[in-house]
Amino acid sequence: MQYRTLGRTGVQVSTLALGAMNFGRIGNTTQDDATAIVDAALEAGINLIDTADAYSGGQSEEMVGKAIAGRRDDVVLATKATLPMGDERNQRGGSRRWLVTALENSLRRLGVDHVDLYQMHRWDPTTSDEETLSALTDLQRAGKIRYFGSSTFPAYRIVQAQWAAREGRLSRYVTEQPNYSILQRGIETHVLPATQEYGMGVLAWSPLASGWLSGAIRAGQEISTNRSGFMQQRYDISIPANRAKLDAVEQLATVADEAGLSMIQLALGFVTGHPGVTSAIIGPRTMDHLRSQLAAADTVLSADVLDAIDAIAAPGVDLAAHEKNDTPPALLDPALRRR
Repeated sequence: MQYRTLGRTGVQVSTLALGAMNFGRIGNTTQDDATAIVDAALEAGINLIDTADAYSGGQSEEMVGKAIAGRRDDVVLATKATLPMGDERNQRGGSRRWLVTALENSLRRLGVDHVDLYQMHRWDPTTSDEETLSALTDLQRAGKIRYFGSSTFPAYRIVQAQWAAREGRLSRYVTEQPNYSILQRGIETHVLPATQEYGMGVLAWSPLASGWLSGAIRAGQEISTNRSGFMQQRYDISIPANRAKLDAVEQLATVADEAGLSMIQLALGFVTGHPGVTSAIIGPRTMDHLRSQLAAADTVLSADVLDAIDAIAAPGVDLAAHEKNDTPPALLDPALRRR
């Protein structure tokens, strides 16, 4: 396992991080499964575990807490807030009122007195940066979080938040967690230049493109991954964007074969090879998944392989732009772009 400094924090983290989104109902994973995965990941040298309050309605945090009990100090523990946690309209977002409550709930589920990294799962357009940053700064000063970061923020919001922190003399976001893979390279255009400019750590989620780059999805084969069962539109080959992804996967499989690599090694090696990326978050649902992903821990792609990838999936381009989660609200709601 390799290690890198998380932004400018001085904290050393593994280049592969364990994502716990599949723990619980989402991945149909039991506590025994989750504990075994955490055990194996820590044994392999992974020291960063990432979860969120919204994963299976808090189940993921509870499972992570039980799995790391007795070895809390060995783990850089990260969780997230802002996504809805109930029907009540204030049980979401980035307000001080909600973040104080959400963090207390997360600490209780995790069974810890602090988290190392507390991340805003999404940008909340209804709440000012000053409101959110002020609340996070106070929680940090209270010792309940060590650092805080953003997740899936568009570049202009990353920059705005840095300026708001500076002007308000508040602590700032030290990390960003964006969607990044060979098939989704849009962040190379604006997000990664912004995070590099501000010295932020980058924890890339979905480096296997929701299973498209795992080797389990190939032309002529039925798509039967766990994710395809409840996100069918993202795997429907009759949709042009999905056909484009499948065409790219077939070409990438040839590149991997010629380089003597698995598709997983190619995909993870690509993400961790970018100088702006600190860690790639893997989200194994089974021990077999974990083993295949750990095999990429020391993968370094040659310039020739990276050039071949660029020729298939162009730099800065998302092959499925409609799947992005950082689209400005005005592009989704017509009322916001009309007087």
